[in-house]
Amino acid sequence: MKNRALILISVLMVLSLALVACGAPATPAPQAAPAAAEATAVPTAEPTAAATEAPTAVADAAPTEAPVAEGGCVADAPSLTIWADSNRAPVLRKIGDAFEAEFGVCVGVVEKGFDDIRDDFKVAAPTGEGPDIIIGAHDWLGDLVSNGLLAEMDLGDKDADFLDAAKQGFIYDGALYGMPYATENVALIYNPEIVKEVPTTWTGVTELSAQLEADGVVKQGYILQQGDPYHFFPIQTAFGGYVFGVDESGYNADDVGIDSEGSIAAATWLDQMVKDGHLKADISGDTMFAQFQNADAAMMISGPWALNSLRESGIPYAIAKLPGEVQDAQPFMSVQGFMVSAFSNDPLLAQTFLLDFVATEDAMQSIFDADPRPAAYLAVRDKIDDPDLLGFAAAGTNGLPMPSIPAMNSVWSAWGDAITLIFQQSEAPDVAFKQAAEQIRTAIAEK
Repeated sequence: MKNRALILISVLMVLSLALVACGAPATPAPQAAPAAAEATAVPTAEPTAAATEAPTAVADAAPTEAPVAEGGCVADAPSLTIWADSNRAPVLRKIGDAFEAEFGVCVGVVEKGFDDIRDDFKVAAPTGEGPDIIIGAHDWLGDLVSNGLLAEMDLGDKDADFLDAAKQGFIYDGALYGMPYATENVALIYNPEIVKEVPTTWTGVTELSAQLEADGVVKQGYILQQGDPYHFFPIQTAFGGYVFGVDESGYNADDVGIDSEGSIAAATWLDQMVKDGHLKADISGDTMFAQFQNADAAMMISGPWALNSLRESGIPYAIAKLPGEVQDAQPFMSVQGFMVSAFSNDPLLAQTFLLDFVATEDAMQSIFDADPRPAAYLAVRDKIDDPDLLGFAAAGTNGLPMPSIPAMNSVWSAWGDAITLIFQQSEAPDVAFKQAAEQIRTAIAEK
């Protein structure tokens, strides 16, 4: 295979560099040191001060044990280091063992909190002390690529093995910077004992909410936390709204869509839901879950991270596609994957390790089993039989990768504030969203 040939070439290069580093010194070693070592091997009298210093120097120059690098590999020997979270680290250690058994290159896996990997990597990578490979989220790209920390990737003949939307998430400025392994997105979660026919539009959600509330079945037919753009986005897209326009290079920060006609239409729908009492102000994410689990609310939007809580609660639930309106809803898709450091001693070896040993059905199945979420690797994704995960996968079929461009950092606050103003009935929906859009454009221009 092409990838295996690349591994062999990389291994030979790394081994040759290691041999050069470990070769004989350019100048002869001093002759006094061996004599001192012999004199101190079996002392017959109390050593002099000079004699006591020589063994220390020899011991320092020739340690009996090779130093260990981060991840457990021998320092200066051929190796790769991976930073991974607790769910995936054990799986990657097993894959690394297979790689070492075949090629003699140690794969050290360092376990870190997922949320710590990016910040730690930004500090360590430029010093040469960081890992060769990290796992992370695609929306880290704007931060990492703009700082020159990631190497471009080429999936080669494995390209067709991955979900297109997942690959798209790891494209930045037209180049691929990651190999995806999982996706996640929100969907409509509903109580099937209350909702007999799932609404296919947000107008239908309004009508069903009014009926259920009027009949005293629930306090809220549909419940949504206040000021949360991530969960509001699929409603916004259903009405034709967007955050950033898209061109051939990806998201275009010059095209802010928060005040587009579709976005304002979604804001107007939200405003009417609040005015009619179907949505209430000051609802947090925890309150939303509690209301649903107590059967006080019949429908909500959330993601696969809610499954454990839902299953433990015993409340009846099901997963469905998000309602549309003038078009199908498009939730944000978050993609997780592997990224190669631009400061790796051998980025080619790191990439080919990923392609030949991680991008396989067995390895990707093990990653899925360790932390079930819709796989980006098609052979594993197509075998999912968990109805909940299938529901989330179906809801994310036309999902949009969350923008990873730096300008996205200027969006969240103003966007969330606009939604909050509508919930609190402090501003008209069109005014709130137009103000937010102007704040976002100003913030982007100032950076």
